[in-house]
Amino acid sequence: ALCCVLWSDAWAEFVPFLSFDVEIRKVICSTNAIESVNARIRKAVRARGHFPNEVAAMKCVYMALMSLDPTGKGRKKWTMRWKAPLNAFQIAFDGRLTPTDH
Repeated sequence: ALCCVLWSDAWAEFVPFLSFDVEIRKVICSTNAIESVNARIRKAVRARGHFPNEVAAMKCVYMALMSLDPTGKGRKKWTMRWKAPLNAFQIAFDGRLTPTDH
């Protein structure tokens, strides 16, 4: 009974989610990888303590990210895993994934 009430109360927020491509819905529902990367970045930043400038902070974040895949072999697997979702995002949000020179 309580479960049905929760669904019906959130139905207006849930229905737009269903309009996304299945590949996008998979990404939205699977945040473990994102949370893991964020935790690694937080750990690296916390260990450093402070940064003299923005470039130093960016280098720290970059090094934390590179330490996740030091050999580079995981990139191919990551690329294959994200190819379909990235294509779906590109179609759904035309032009918003393309880097700009702002």
